[in-house]
Amino acid sequence: MTDTDPVRTARPLEGSYALVTGATRGIGKAISITLAAAGAHVIAVGRTSGALEELDDTIIKAGSTATLVPLDLKDGPGIDRLGGALYERFGRLDIFVGNAGVLGPMTPLAQVEPKEWEDALAVNLTANWRLVRSLDPLLRLSAAGRAVMVSSGAAHKARAFWGTYAVTKAGVEVLARTWAAEVANISKLKVNLVNPGPIRTRMRAKAFPSEDPETLPSPEELAAAILPLCLPELEETGKLYDFPSRAFKEFPLPA
Repeated sequence: MTDTDPVRTARPLEGSYALVTGATRGIGKAISITLAAAGAHVIAVGRTSGALEELDDTIIKAGSTATLVPLDLKDGPGIDRLGGALYERFGRLDIFVGNAGVLGPMTPLAQVEPKEWEDALAVNLTANWRLVRSLDPLLRLSAAGRAVMVSSGAAHKARAFWGTYAVTKAGVEVLARTWAAEVANISKLKVNLVNPGPIRTRMRAKAFPSEDPETLPSPEELAAAILPLCLPELEETGKLYDFPSRAFKEFPLPA
């Protein structure tokens, strides 16, 4: 099959395996459906079995298939077992989208409860590190492994009351960039970040309750922009794709 083949053009990820965290709603759901429509078999990771089954129905309608993984990302040993289970079933992984995240408390740092801090750190940062440990060997077995981690503009700002979320997202950025540097000369794996900017999601509505969501881009629009970061022909690595400006940004970024 050549690059000019109409089937290849319409479904450029045919035969690939793509894992998405936070796959049952918002950005993760839109990414899962977009990757499925492009031909990928989607390994959908989410906490709620019912929501995963609804996603499965949508993926089937998109002409693809899915493996459903009910998993709370605070379950570190569960993440550790995931890589081995995927290797036994598929033998490799082609795409990893680390999307799952929580907003955390919107309060002064001095008033954040330890449990709130630990929960946000566990989901937003520690889970992604454990996913790197679990999935890196599988992604290296791919002919063109691609990893995309979802960050936030908050990672580059010191905005009052956003400390918990901002700190975890800043950590995600360093995590992804370090991973990209470590594999740059020994693997075909490409690792990048994406800054969604303001998107019409439940998390955005929680942070900005007075904002009109209809003025914001949809998760589906963002997912369409993320798709190229998952394709085999991607050359960039260790960079951040800024969706609001539709461009890659070099590090360090201005605040």
